[in-house]
Amino acid sequence: MSSNLPILLFLVPFFAGVSMPIVTAKRRALCSRIALGTAIVMVVLATLNLRVVMTQGPIEYALGGWTAPIGIAWLNDSIAAVVVLTVSVVTLLSLIYGRLVVTSDLEKNVPYYTLILVMVSGLVGIVFAADLFNVFVFLEVAALTGYALVGAGGGKALVYAFRYLLLGSFGATLYLLGLSHLYVATGTLNMADLAVRLPELMTSTAVAGGLIYMFLGLSIKMALIPLHSWLPDAYTNAPSAVTPFLASTVTKVALVAWIRIEYSLIAPNVEVSAVPVLVLLEELGVIAALIGGALALIQTDLRRMFAYGGISHIGLILIGVSLGNDTGFAGGMFYLVNDAIMQAALFMIIGTIIYYHKAYTLDDIRGLGHHTSPWLTGALIIVAMAMVGLPPTGGFFGKWNIVLGALEAEHYLAAFTVVASTLLTLGYFLKVFAAWFLQPQDVEIQSIEVSNSIRLSLGVVSFAMIALGFMSDFVVQFLLQSVSSGGI
Repeated sequence: MSSNLPILLFLVPFFAGVSMPIVTAKRRALCSRIALGTAIVMVVLATLNLRVVMTQGPIEYALGGWTAPIGIAWLNDSIAAVVVLTVSVVTLLSLIYGRLVVTSDLEKNVPYYTLILVMVSGLVGIVFAADLFNVFVFLEVAALTGYALVGAGGGKALVYAFRYLLLGSFGATLYLLGLSHLYVATGTLNMADLAVRLPELMTSTAVAGGLIYMFLGLSIKMALIPLHSWLPDAYTNAPSAVTPFLASTVTKVALVAWIRIEYSLIAPNVEVSAVPVLVLLEELGVIAALIGGALALIQTDLRRMFAYGGISHIGLILIGVSLGNDTGFAGGMFYLVNDAIMQAALFMIIGTIIYYHKAYTLDDIRGLGHHTSPWLTGALIIVAMAMVGLPPTGGFFGKWNIVLGALEAEHYLAAFTVVASTLLTLGYFLKVFAAWFLQPQDVEIQSIEVSNSIRLSLGVVSFAMIALGFMSDFVVQFLLQSVSSGGI
């Protein structure tokens, strides 16, 4: 069974999601139970899969028994195992949290739980896929369901979902154009085959063009500045039940797809048409980290503030994985896992504040810390510590390894960027806490206690952010198992 875990992790949410409209046609109340049960099964399978990879090492799974390059190959390594477990846990927590904030209109207007589960299957496929065309297929499965989830709230959300669709489709087109260039140049789309054939073709215009198109396409998916414009509006207007899941998975998995391509096909110090690829990617990460943090600092709407904060962190991760050394790569990947948890926590907190207090902006939350549940205040403090990068949270150790990798590579601008981005993050959290605790509130606020589902979700994500800090050495070393001679 252990060798079949990757396909089970894909099929369980896919078949549960596809069959749900038929199974629950007369009993809609079963939808949430089936979705929760599926997510629990995924967490169990993902945990078993992590244990298998830890004991047996990377495993290549050939679908239908047809080995690559003729058949479809999936790669089950340490990065895939960790990321899939992260996606599974975030999905489960988002569904538990969503039981309170999922409105009846949301369930009536769209097959909400079906979309979530099918999207999860697409994300799992992206992480495991070991050939470029199947990455494209699963990207579109995840993207199409994502567009529907953003627009599920109706009203302005439909406008921004359509904008997301247009930009996402353009990104998919660029990616498809890029892989067609590589196929013409090499005759294969399997990453292992491409890794053998590409080194001799790095001066080829087709190869250079193909890699550029693919990166641009995935940059839209991961919301890398300046191709980020769809994300803040989409997350601001999407239903509160949807944003924790989207914010923690969509951009992160798209970035994982690029990291696969980057380290499978482009070894460190390799130049494509005389352009040092990793150096260029690192500089793009620097720009994204600084501009994203600065844009977050000037926001007053909480959802837009933390959406831009997530964009900034995409830049930090890109810096880490593009430094060309093990320390930076491990720091970037470890921070990616932490950021998925942090983004889920942030948007759960914001969604809960909106649900109970109808508060959307800094002005709306003035004095709220004195009246609301201590669960919200405690979770907000912990996630702020993690995002700023204070020990003992995992966010500290992720940033620390990125800085060490930058110093090891003598890329001092990258090290400065991590510090500057941290100060910007501290700046906008100080604005939040100034409003939360210090500024007076003229209107009397009724004290509330959050539901048990919210307590459970916030408790688990808060624990995970701290636990990842204590487990940082182990997780970092495990992630490094995927790096061998410059490739994944």
